Amino acid sequence: MREVNEDASAYAGQRATAEAIERGDGGALSVDALLAKVRTAAAPTPTGTDVAAAAAAVPDVVPDAEGPAAVPDVEALAAAIAAVAGRHLPEGHLSPDADFFDAGGTSVGAVELVAALEDELGMEIALDDVFADARPISLAHRWLSTAHTTAVLAAPAAPMPTPGTTWAPDMAGTATSEGTSAPVTGGSPLPPSAAGTRPAPAPGILPVPAPRTAPAVAVTPAPYSTARPEDLDQILADLALADRLPWTGDPEPLPPRRILLTGATGFLGSHMLLDLLRHSDAHVYCLVRAADEEAALGRLGEALKKYELPWSSEVRRRVTVLPGDIRRPHLGLSDELWTTLTHELDSVVGVAAAVDFLRGYQSLRQSNVIGSLTLAELAATGRPKPLHHISSIAVFNEVGITAMGEDDPLAHVDRLVAGYDQTKWAAEVALRRARDHGLIVTALRPGGIGGHTRTGAYNPQDLSSGLLSAFGRFRTVPAFNHLNAAPVDWVSRVAVGVVCEPDAWGYDYNLTGVSNTLDDVVRDMALGGMHVRVQDWDEWRTHALARLEAEPVPELAFLARVLQSPTALRLCEATLKGPAATAERTAALVEALGLRPAARYDAQAQLRTFERLAQDGLARLPHKDDQPYLWFSETTEGGVGPVGAPADAPCSMALTLSLASMYQLVKERRVDVTGELTCAAVHPEPLVVERGDVWIRPEEGIPQRHGMRHRLLTYRLALRDAEGGHWWLEGHKYARARRDVWRQTRALTVEIGREGAPAALAGELVVPADTYLRDQVDGIKVDPRLTSQEKRAAKLTWLAWFGVEMGRGLLGPFARAAADLLDLRRTPTPSEHHR
Repeated sequence: MREVNEDASAYAGQRATAEAIERGDGGALSVDALLAKVRTAAAPTPTGTDVAAAAAAVPDVVPDAEGPAAVPDVEALAAAIAAVAGRHLPEGHLSPDADFFDAGGTSVGAVELVAALEDELGMEIALDDVFADARPISLAHRWLSTAHTTAVLAAPAAPMPTPGTTWAPDMAGTATSEGTSAPVTGGSPLPPSAAGTRPAPAPGILPVPAPRTAPAVAVTPAPYSTARPEDLDQILADLALADRLPWTGDPEPLPPRRILLTGATGFLGSHMLLDLLRHSDAHVYCLVRAADEEAALGRLGEALKKYELPWSSEVRRRVTVLPGDIRRPHLGLSDELWTTLTHELDSVVGVAAAVDFLRGYQSLRQSNVIGSLTLAELAATGRPKPLHHISSIAVFNEVGITAMGEDDPLAHVDRLVAGYDQTKWAAEVALRRARDHGLIVTALRPGGIGGHTRTGAYNPQDLSSGLLSAFGRFRTVPAFNHLNAAPVDWVSRVAVGVVCEPDAWGYDYNLTGVSNTLDDVVRDMALGGMHVRVQDWDEWRTHALARLEAEPVPELAFLARVLQSPTALRLCEATLKGPAATAERTAALVEALGLRPAARYDAQAQLRTFERLAQDGLARLPHKDDQPYLWFSETTEGGVGPVGAPADAPCSMALTLSLASMYQLVKERRVDVTGELTCAAVHPEPLVVERGDVWIRPEEGIPQRHGMRHRLLTYRLALRDAEGGHWWLEGHKYARARRDVWRQTRALTVEIGREGAPAALAGELVVPADTYLRDQVDGIKVDPRLTSQEKRAAKLTWLAWFGVEMGRGLLGPFARAAADLLDLRRTPTPSEHHR
């Protein structure tokens, strides 16, 4: 018992560290850095039995007396790998045919596993191979094959479901391998006979490995350009499972009243939950992976709060949480509850999916394919129900595909190399087969799901968000054709519109919005002051990895792992080089339902998201210390004097006004100021502006003194004299209902005082008429990195925006005066007496 408790305590620390790194709470490390850290750290010491079993399990090709090599024991090697992998899992053990990730493993744990296998068993296994198929039996087969053992293995490629797999949804809802009745349940607990033990090979089956030497051949296979044959075999077997679904009839064509929603704790699912509650009268049953109802309710509430969604008593009243697991037979629910749901539900919405661009098909199929078929079984059993399946535009992720329309052929599955793409393809195609059984299946295909346009909530693990963060942070962009992305609020609202409209059921929809081209992204980022350099894909990847290594960003650690994975790179290449997705059916539905039409996910829509990304450290907004986007000079001359006395002391300012980005204008209505103040009444030497701001119409036109004056501009400067003394200056340009409009735009009423003290000097400074146009119109300078066309656009944008603001400010007092002149009231107002 003591040894078990010690193992559990050791694992708890490892698990906490791994999850912290994945969440971004710890330091960001590249895969190489993680491997180096793991290999040099003191590994947890296994028990003597485990060490002996692990050492004895490594096959060494030992020739017999006649020369041919002995056949290594694959089962024993798989057991040894499982024993090592179990130390990186919550349960402390792993079955040889169970998936490491489904059993609770993390990506950081996978890195540690690779290091442990090399250190303890002398096995060099590529990290990509672990992500591709993390079952110990598969890793054993692949390592033996890669190591070029001379004996031909008599055993099958892996004791896993094959094209002969059978699946009986009407009985147990599990996939079973041919010749065995053991359910394939992914991360389900091991049977009692296996719990708490680590299988070890029988003594003498495998020889002790010889000392490690450098391999004569490379052990890392070449990057896959097509799908692996064993994955294709499994895909074909999984597609056949749809033929065993029950036959069903048409559901009632009425808006749903009782909906099962999976994935409600995810980014899209949580927004869809709120939209279902807002735009329907339905009661929503949320399947949440948790041990009990209390834990499930807490997990759902935390997810909604994380994405700034309400978690009120009204929401809780219309939501019932069901603790379960989409990877388990019957969703991990009891038979009684399963039967009740089959007769009471009138709609099933499947949003839950394992989204990981590094893991392979075998590792993701239980969540993304078998889980979708289990939902189809639920929809087809008992009362007929429509199934609304959240698919993905990734079903088209084939390099070189020419069209991605709603009814266009999907990609060739043998040319999809990423496990995520393969599972989404297999799930959608399997559900198409389910339509032949009478099931109404709607396929909804989002592309990249961007942040919320109002709250800025975003999914840090979304590839599109990661790429946009890297674009803004590193100021470089890879050459691409289209980015098919839309904000989560639009995707969610359209998806819920489909769920609630019976006439929309049973079709395929692309929820990709209006795609962004390379020119769109460059222009949007330039408008925000983030001037990016376009690079080819390989150059950008190298540059981004170098920056991520030099300036670690914990929240972008997943992007670094994607950019280092040959398989994931193929996914990125297909995503960036693919055509624009088209969505005619979606556009027609949006118009018919009166929803907000699709629009390009541009700089304005991304504004709040970029702010959140910057707050969380993923992106970097323009700063006043950056190269200015636009700047010009302003000189003022006049006089100041003691407060209340004549302003007869000469005073002048030579300032430079600059913008870091147009975002600064739109969001803050502020201009940065540098320069100096020359005023003998303050100090014989010029004072330097340490920091300064000019606020444009700071009160949004709210008048002062009974409407007689409106603030046009407010200057606030922090000054430093030659002795290090600190001063402040505050000035205002006012609009009045008078004829000297030209002077009003140039006259600045100022007050000057020492830091922390009231104003000591006051007066007026005026921009000379002969310098105003010369400096502030003709003298505008723009970032030299922009093209000539972009420079002209920047100047015109600034002049148009500033001109409109000044016009609105000057118009206010005249409009107020005109209203007073037309006022027929008998009792004059206090201001009318002076007029």
